[in-house]
Amino acid sequence: MQTTTESFYHTREFAARAGVTVRALHHYDLLGVLKPSRRSRSGYRLYAERDFVRLQQIVTLKFIGFSLSEIKRLLGRKPQDVKQALALQRQAMSRKREHIDHAIRAIERAERSLANEDQPGTDIFLKIIEVINMQNDIKWIEKYYSEEARNELAARRQSISPETIRQAERDWAALIKEVEQAIDSGEDPAGDKAQQLAARWRTLLHGFTGGNAEIQAGLNKVYSDQANWPDSFQKPFSDQVCGFIGQAVSASKK
Repeated sequence: MQTTTESFYHTREFAARAGVTVRALHHYDLLGVLKPSRRSRSGYRLYAERDFVRLQQIVTLKFIGFSLSEIKRLLGRKPQDVKQALALQRQAMSRKREHIDHAIRAIERAERSLANEDQPGTDIFLKIIEVINMQNDIKWIEKYYSEEARNELAARRQSISPETIRQAERDWAALIKEVEQAIDSGEDPAGDKAQQLAARWRTLLHGFTGGNAEIQAGLNKVYSDQANWPDSFQKPFSDQVCGFIGQAVSASKK
């Protein structure tokens, strides 16, 4: 019967082979993100081959943008096989690439507009900030959606034209303004005007969710956790608008 012995590496050997610093490994150990598989009788850290798998996950998740505390929480979940873990990392990195591509395109547009200008306008730089913040908001919001919903949203972003997206943004802005006017004029949420607004709201909402229950569930989670929204995230409409539409929708079901 053939027996195999497991290889172990001291910290410096493990760090050199993995291309990380000894200091980083000590930090990961201290935080509990990557503990050595065992310690020698003298107390030295000893790393096994399987620790390279864990380290790869840490490095990848850090690159994607997760903090070490978030990585510790993610890796503390139920064990996944390597194939599944790599698939999830690939999907997350694909989303990060999309975000970076959006920012690059915004900067390229700014460069083109500056080609014939000596003094760049402030709007150019504000647009870049807007695009980058928007991508950060997308990343923050993604945590509320299931893997199925995220994949569906990513696929739809690829298939929907930029003009369709811009038109939807214009439609939402116009509708929200009309709802605000209805509130100011004292419209009854159960009245005809409010019901027409609620019907348009449902239509636009369906345009976003596509009737996908997982996407709708994620959207509900987003709006039920407003207390934890980041400061950079601008609310698309006021609480008054949300309340009015909610009353109108409830009235339509009676």
